[in-house]
Order: sequence, then structure tokens, then C-alpha cells
Amino acid sequence: MTATHTARPHPAKQAWATGLTAFAAVMLMIAGVLDIFRGIMGIAQDDVFVTTRNYVFQYNLTGWGWIHLVLGVLAVIISIGLFQTAMWARVAGVAIAGLIILANFLSLPYYPVWAVVMIAFSGFIIWALCVLRPEEPAASPTTTASSTSSTPSSTTGTAPPRNP
Repeated sequence: MTATHTARPHPAKQAWATGLTAFAAVMLMIAGVLDIFRGIMGIAQDDVFVTTRNYVFQYNLTGWGWIHLVLGVLAVIISIGLFQTAMWARVAGVAIAGLIILANFLSLPYYPVWAVVMIAFSGFIIWALCVLRPEEPAASPTTTASSTSSTPSSTTGTAPPRNP
């Protein structure tokens, strides 16, 4: 019988993955807080935004402020889940960052520099969450010992042992 051995993740690779998750969590927290501020600005005083005539997507900026406020609150909640490295938070983080990109693209003429910064932040968040691949948990010694057979195996049909 053969023993199945699971490869343990390399410590440097594991540190890199942990760093990317922390990076995504911090960036999503910052993007969420900035979106909350943008939402408050739109709700409280929508005259701080540039008014563009003949723009294809014309919105009531107070309503648009509520959208940004909700997206910001959701982003902050999801970033807390990312700090705990929850898988649901990774999936939701990609989704909320995509929605933040879409919302900022649609409101680009109203606050152009801020929208471009938020699109870039969200792009980095999506990158950090998608690059990371969770490793399989390392096998415990009891799992490895139980997977080997206690009966001796015959050498018939097996490859000869290798010399070092």
C-alpha cells in the first residue's frame, strides 16, 4: 500500500498569502470609509459635486449618496470578515469591490478624481483577493500514520527501491 502525503505549504508562500489578505482587508476598509464619506457628502450637500450637462447617466445626487453610503458600510463589514480570513468575505469582497467600481464609474463626471482613485483602490482589492489561493490544511501525524498499511506489502508489481 502507498501512503498519501499532503504537501505542507511553504512558510514564505503562506506569509505572502497572509499579507495579501491583510492588504485586501485594509484596502477594502479604506475604500469603505471613503465611500461612506462620499455618501454623506451626497446626502448632506449635493452641491459639492460637479454638475455635468448632457451626461447619459443623470442621477439625483442625494439618492446616489445613499447608494455610496450603503456600499461603504457593506465594504467595512466585509473587511472585518477579511481580517478573520473567512472565505465568504473573500467572495463578498470581490463582489463589493466590483460594485464600488461600477458605482464610481457611473458617477465619474460628478467627482472625477475621487472616482478614479476609488476605481484603482477597488482594482487592487480584487487583485489581492483573486491572486490568493488557499492551501489545503497540513496533514497531522495521526492522519499520515493511519493512511499507511500495517501489513507488509509484496514487491511484486512495484518499482525497485532507488539508491541515494
